[in-house]
Amino acid sequence: MGMLAAFLRWRDLGGAVPLIAVACVDHGLRPEAAAEAAAVMRAAAGVGLPAAVLRWEGEKPATGLQDAAREARYRLLGAHARDVGAGAVVVAHHLEDQAETVLMRLIRGSGPLGLKGMAVAGAHDGTSVLRPFLWVSKARLAATARAAGLTPVDDPSNGDVSYARVRIRQMMPHLAAEGLDSERLAIFAGRMRMIDTALAQHAAALDAASRQRSVVPETVVFDGAGWLDKPFVDVQQLLAAVLREVAPDGARERLEAIEALTGSVLMAIAEAEAMRQTLQGALVTVTAGGRVIVAREPARQSPRRTG
Repeated sequence: MGMLAAFLRWRDLGGAVPLIAVACVDHGLRPEAAAEAAAVMRAAAGVGLPAAVLRWEGEKPATGLQDAAREARYRLLGAHARDVGAGAVVVAHHLEDQAETVLMRLIRGSGPLGLKGMAVAGAHDGTSVLRPFLWVSKARLAATARAAGLTPVDDPSNGDVSYARVRIRQMMPHLAAEGLDSERLAIFAGRMRMIDTALAQHAAALDAASRQRSVVPETVVFDGAGWLDKPFVDVQQLLAAVLREVAPDGARERLEAIEALTGSVLMAIAEAEAMRQTLQGALVTVTAGGRVIVAREPARQSPRRTG
């Protein structure tokens, strides 16, 4: 509602807004959600904006529910954006959301890639996703909504301690009392983003210097001989990027798995030994001559029946 109020203000001030369409996702997880979505529709209709309720249909997973709901939400919003001709999906993630995201990823052992937090501008399945309120507090957004005559709704699941994010949220006042508040965590995320950008540039330079021509589709080949005198993190970043390139639909492994793979690859190159290892849906092969070959992992065949 705060985001809606901000866009209305932008429109009324003559901002160059070619299209504003409102969408609300009903995940089907709470009986109150239908009424809340209806309230969003009424608010949009009251200011003359097109609006739609998007419903997450089908069975819900028993574990990882919030992650699955997030994926479903972006999928539904992206499809709706394409249907109405919108150039981007704009979401109202705020300062506290960013701080919680950084803490969650820190607990899970993320490196700079995860600790940089959410991006102001990104993409999901080819749809642009914008988060213009990452430096705005939740209280400020709620106050903006009320000032515009809109009523913000607090999702009761925000207090459900069965979710890790909620438990982390409840820790925040204690951390803030020690000086680690939402703003400081968001600043930390910004610094990690700068570091991650620098590391990505280093990895891109290493890619350009060592990638070789491959005649096999979906296969990337490197001359790894020059990797041994490069910083470990540059090789790690390169391998992580190539895994995503070769197997974009593969499972995302924790940082420890990428670190272990990088160590194994460099050790094999240094000792002129061959190795093969699978990770994230990709097969990584190192030849005795120091070539590194990354390809999509072959499909596993079902065992033949005998007798």
